[in-house]
Amino acid sequence: MKLLAISIALVGFCVCALASKADNVVVNTGLPDGKIATASQPASPGKTEIESADDFLLTQATSISGGTFIGLIPAGSIVESITIEFYHVFPVDSTNPPNPQVVPTRMNSPSDVEFADRSTTSSNLTFTTTILNPSFTASNSVVNGIHCSGSPPNCFTGGEGPVTGREVEFEFSIDPESLPADHYFFVPQVELSDGTFLWLSAPKPIAAGGTPFTPDLQTWIRNSNLDPNWLRVGTDITGQGPFNASFSLTSAPEPSTLLLTGAGMLGLVLKRRKRAFR
Repeated sequence: MKLLAISIALVGFCVCALASKADNVVVNTGLPDGKIATASQPASPGKTEIESADDFLLTQATSISGGTFIGLIPAGSIVESITIEFYHVFPVDSTNPPNPQVVPTRMNSPSDVEFADRSTTSSNLTFTTTILNPSFTASNSVVNGIHCSGSPPNCFTGGEGPVTGREVEFEFSIDPESLPADHYFFVPQVELSDGTFLWLSAPKPIAAGGTPFTPDLQTWIRNSNLDPNWLRVGTDITGQGPFNASFSLTSAPEPSTLLLTGAGMLGLVLKRRKRAFR
């Protein structure tokens, strides 16, 4: 009996070990390249909502269970809440033809509205933070200059210049979101006690160490005044060319796979134990 108990315990340990190690990185755009930082925050007293979005591609049905994103927060500021959103690519979930508000294009932009979200305020998202660098500078930024005028629309501002802050990695876990194979956009928003969260850019094209995919679109942004439309950060606003944003997404293993693996291991242990006592 003691041997059986130890065997079962070992099988349980193996199943748990598999569960902890089998999370699979399905998207990884890479570490920040220091080129630009874009605002992304929920609406709160005295602050307008701003959404920065970058795309990802799934080639098969995937259950997204967590991930990371990297950005700047001011020294001394406290993270009060986090929201992540998933969007389809326009024109899904959108008015088509687009609304009359003038923007250069909606082709390859995020949809008008998200189809799924998770947040700390809804208790379906948890997170941890790690300071990667106490002082990190991005060469340019977009916070307030998110607007167009004239016909054809002129949205160029050139950006708002260099910004420096604490480089922070956010690692989050969510109630899984099952997504079919398709092209999507990912939007993280961070509410701070002071200042504005700025999402950092990543190399485009995706560099070694990341997970390249085709087509790889670019970072888009909007605020509540531009909503439901979007602007391309690098093409429409700064003129610096397209950017990616720094993030990763992970999928959890299927529970049935782990259970079957554990059951198979337990059967093997019991079979060997039976032979040993013949």
